[in-house]
Amino acid sequence: MSAASSSVSADVAYLRTLPAVRERCYKIFGEAAAQGSLEYFRYDESREDAVADYCIEIIARDYGTDYASIPPHGRWRHFDVGNIPRVTTLLSSWAALSTPTSTPAVDATEAARRLVDLFMVSVLLDAGAGTKWTYEEKKTGLSYGRSEGLAVASLDMFTAGRFCTESDTSSGPGGNHKATAAGLQNLSSDMLAIDMQVHPDTNPMTGLEGRAALLSKLGQALESDVHGFFRGPSGAAPSQRRPGFLVDYLATHPTTRTVDGKVAVSLPVLWEVLMYGLAPIWPASRTHLDGVAMGDVWPNATLARLSSVATDSAGAMVPFHKLSQWMCYSLQEAMTATLGWTFADAEHGTGLPEYRNGGLFVDLGVLVPKQTLLDASLDKGEIPAIPAEHPAVVEWRALTVVLLDRTAEKIREKLGLKPEQLNLKQVLEAATWKGGRQIAAEKRPDTKGPPINVISDGTVF
Repeated sequence: MSAASSSVSADVAYLRTLPAVRERCYKIFGEAAAQGSLEYFRYDESREDAVADYCIEIIARDYGTDYASIPPHGRWRHFDVGNIPRVTTLLSSWAALSTPTSTPAVDATEAARRLVDLFMVSVLLDAGAGTKWTYEEKKTGLSYGRSEGLAVASLDMFTAGRFCTESDTSSGPGGNHKATAAGLQNLSSDMLAIDMQVHPDTNPMTGLEGRAALLSKLGQALESDVHGFFRGPSGAAPSQRRPGFLVDYLATHPTTRTVDGKVAVSLPVLWEVLMYGLAPIWPASRTHLDGVAMGDVWPNATLARLSSVATDSAGAMVPFHKLSQWMCYSLQEAMTATLGWTFADAEHGTGLPEYRNGGLFVDLGVLVPKQTLLDASLDKGEIPAIPAEHPAVVEWRALTVVLLDRTAEKIREKLGLKPEQLNLKQVLEAATWKGGRQIAAEKRPDTKGPPINVISDGTVF
């Protein structure tokens, strides 16, 4: 047991692990498959082939049979919306002063730190923005909504030095291209609204205050850095600590080794940094266990019944850690691109239980909402609107985790592929997330929204 995990109870530590996500979700799915006794959804196994076929059509359209070219699901794709290589351009700008015989203006380690700074902040800003908000990119005049708009907006803020202070700025290309503890704590919802072009009437954004609070709390967590994950190079003041300093922690960790000439980092070590280093940022109103705010962990009545425990006990909790998992996928790609690192022991990451992946299974009939879900809606219109913490959304998300595993396997079976030829992160990128967005646009062309609207504070999805 690490020093970080030993700082909490065994139950809290377990629910912060990746294996716990599947263990709890599969228990809930087992009830749907065997008993049909879930409260909010009916499960129709006969429709799963239709989902796989729908996804295969999308993969064939976009990648043909070149499955090796499918990137992992991560924030990078959103930055490059419109086939504009914004991240690559950024990396090139940092190395602009280098020559074959000179030291790069920004070396690989600092480039990795900067990308981690950018990707972590951008992921935390990416909770659903709603169907009406858009962002106009000044460089191109193009407008984007949803995840892509949030990505481009956060990139513009990053390159403008919005996430650091003047005293954090260094010399050289992109000296203010970083996120620091002090800079993040300086952000307010008003500043975020200006930078993201939000207007309450003409360009409204869902969960703006929640996003600003999340970044401010990230700054606080970096500065306090209880477990020493973000100390970075010697001499960095607490106010100058950065998300990217986790690169230094991973590089010197005892489990990091060199295999076949490449640095291999243990994925569970990166996961521990995200789980324990960022634990203080999640809202205090979230589920508590043993006095600890658990983040994206929620009680579930089915688990409580199966385990014969109270709904507020550890045995009734189902963890998802959706934003943290997506951040983990995104940061791996950033460090692999800049440093050439590989990540070992990464088999426990799950599909992401959010409204695009989950919406795919509702729109194609695998999950059929029951009347109990419709009755729980805060909006009695055509599309149910339910708070993120509601048991109906928790149930939907748990089923989604398992169905993503099953869909990935069905796709591979139909295409004659092995997991190493088409992994879950690639299926998320090329098929299910994209498929959820596509089927939503087909069924609801006016809003392109999901079949169930999740009311969020900007910190879950």
